[in-house]
Amino acid sequence: MKHAGAAALGEVAGLIEQIRRPGLVEKKPGVFYRKGQAFLHFHEDPAGMFVDVKSGDGWLRLHLTDMAAWETCLAEVARLVG
Repeated sequence: MKHAGAAALGEVAGLIEQIRRPGLVEKKPGVFYRKGQAFLHFHEDPAGMFVDVKSGDGWLRLHLTDMAAWETCLAEVARLVG
C-alpha cells in the first residue's frame, strides 16, 4: 500500500482541511507530525483511500469509505491532539 499521491489526496481535501490544527505540522501534503513524530498520513490502494493515525504505541488504520470513517478519523485526531 503506497502513500497517497496528489490526485488521491485531492479526493480527501476536505478531510485534510479539517485535520489541520495547531499542534500538528504538515511536512508534506497529507503527512502530519506531532511533537516531531509521524502522526497521520494517507495511503491509496486499489481497495480505496486509507488513513493511518498514530494512537498509543501503534497505528489506527481507517478505510475512508464514507463520512462515518471521516468522522471517526476527526474524532481520533481531536482526542489525541485536543
